[in-house]
Amino acid sequence: MDGANPMATTPEDYMKGTPGWRTDLYASRGTLMTHAESIELFKSLGVKMTPELKSPKVAMPYQGFSQDDYAQKLINEYKEANVAPQDVFAQSFNLRDVQYWINEEAAYGKQAVYLDSRMYDDETWKPTAGDMKKLAESGVTFLAPPLYALVTQNDKNEMVPSEYAALAKDAGLGLITWTLERSGPLGTGGGWYYQSVKDATNNDGDTFTLLDVLAKQVGVKAVFSDWPATTTYYANCMGI
Repeated sequence: MDGANPMATTPEDYMKGTPGWRTDLYASRGTLMTHAESIELFKSLGVKMTPELKSPKVAMPYQGFSQDDYAQKLINEYKEANVAPQDVFAQSFNLRDVQYWINEEAAYGKQAVYLDSRMYDDETWKPTAGDMKKLAESGVTFLAPPLYALVTQNDKNEMVPSEYAALAKDAGLGLITWTLERSGPLGTGGGWYYQSVKDATNNDGDTFTLLDVLAKQVGVKAVFSDWPATTTYYANCMGI
């Protein structure tokens, strides 16, 4: 997984951002690729692709390059590489980017993913049926909030689907979530990603409890994971 120390004063300290209970074994070697080069690698492996349009450090336009130009460039590199639209799930936390793809690159935009951060950008924000319906009517087909937005706990301290999950499904939105295995040991409640089910979380096996609820009760289409062995093991065991 990626990590950095934002309080560092040297490049060496900046790179010491991975928690001690994780490993840098797979992040300490390899060749840095351009986006276009990564596409060629993924094509050779026969996998689908989920690029995220990261927010720039400065506001667009930047050197004559607009936000729309930025969103278009991402799609252009898939078109230039002859990647089929159904193999690309472009994603962004910026709803404007997603709407741009929907309106200007419909073949790719129809499965673009809106990474939803509204529940932590604004602590007063609450999901509504009208809001979910509006997203669906605008052409959004995939919604991707953090794990905790899709689950809650009942009076028996069991993990169950949240109101957000129910409203999104009622609006016909496909759900993807992030990020499994980004949390540390779960013995003390799981931290940020488990905040809505902290009383139902007390051991590392609860990763599978959460994953099972997401798969069987919430009905997610996919789960982003920092350690895909967990999701792969679950999918193989459950025949998903």
